[in-house]
Formats: sequence, C-alpha cells, structure tokens
Amino acid sequence: MNIPSGGQKIRDAATIILLDRTAPDEPAVLMGQRGTAAAFMPSKYVFPGGAVDEADAEVELSKPVDPLLRRLLAAEPRRDAPVSPEAIVTAALRELAEETGLLTKGTGPAPARWDHYANAGLAPNPNGLIYLFRAITPPGRTRRFDARFLLLDAESLHGDRNDFSLACDELSHLHWVPLSQARALDLPFITEVVLAEISAMIGRGGPLSQPQTVPFFDNQDCEPRFLQIT
Repeated sequence: MNIPSGGQKIRDAATIILLDRTAPDEPAVLMGQRGTAAAFMPSKYVFPGGAVDEADAEVELSKPVDPLLRRLLAAEPRRDAPVSPEAIVTAALRELAEETGLLTKGTGPAPARWDHYANAGLAPNPNGLIYLFRAITPPGRTRRFDARFLLLDAESLHGDRNDFSLACDELSHLHWVPLSQARALDLPFITEVVLAEISAMIGRGGPLSQPQTVPFFDNQDCEPRFLQIT
C-alpha cells in the first residue's frame, strides 16, 4: 500500500481518450459527465476511465503491448510495488467497454467476465494506444489516483462509435465534443491540460504516433514536481 506524506492511499488508474478525426469541421473527443453524488469530481465532464483492478494484471490481451508504450508506462514507478504496463492498458480498455460500450478490434477469446467482448466475439486489442500524459492527484483530496492518459484513434473501434446502448450509468451525456468546444465544459484542471496536449499533437500534423517523452505532474508528496518521462 502506498501512503505518501499527504496521508491518503494513491490508486493506479487509467483514462482513455477517444479521438475522432473524421468528425465534421474539426476533431472531437468522447466525454461524459460524472454524477452529482460522485465522491470524486462530481458533475465534472471527463474521459472514460477508472482505477486499475487486481484482476487487470491477469488479463490476456489479443496482442502484446507496443514496446515503446510499455517502456514509457513502466518508467518512473512509485515507491510502492509498481503496476505493470499491461494492467494499465487492460484497465483502460475495460473501463472503455464498461462506461461507453465501445470495443477495440481484437481476435481471440474474450477475458473472463468481459461480457461486452464475449458477446461480440472479440478480444481487447491494445494496438494504436498512445501514452499522452500522467498525473498524480495532489494531497488533501478525497481520493487520489496515479492516472495515465491513453489516446486512441476512433478508427480502432469495432462497430458504431456513436452507439452507447451498452454503456453503464457511471457517465451521463456521453457524446463527441469538438476540441474547440470541450474547454467550455465543466472540467477538472488536469483534463484541460490533457486537451491542450491533444491539440498540440494534432497541430503538428502527420499520423498519430507515440511521443518519445510523456509529461508527468508528480504530486505524490507535498512538494510537487513536473518532469518528462523518457
């Protein structure tokens, strides 16, 4: 268990940002609103995501995690037992399926209790995931997470990207938000920072690819630091 100087346990978490570059006028990202009674970030608009579960470390993905992505996810481990890159990626794909009903295009057997994938005859596929940002919730918050933000082009999805009929009720108002309009929503600060990173990546042009470095807001102790993961 990791209990830093701020007193609260930090949980590993994964967030997945779906980017639709075929949307009319400009690229859009998929966002939903947390409930007003949520213990963490109530009423805020966020990307799909959540805590890494112990079972995520045992899931077999349809393909291996890209070596560069794996190396970057494994870098800068916290002082407690580090979480595996595969568990982070698995958590992101699991949360995407649970909170939106959207799946990636993988072949092979579905993991146990992954009903969305089993019913579709698919397996979770990590291909195309881009590690974009990492942030640890500062001390003093009701809950604290070590969140890794992973970007995925919507072209990697199976089926209709606008069909949220299989989504759970954790996020409401799921919809594709044009990047220029996203910052007008009620957002957590770190989501605004991530949106700026996405805009900068798109602005550089060319195909989406894994950067060689990843920005990291490290707030695990009372003295914050900002660094680039390499």
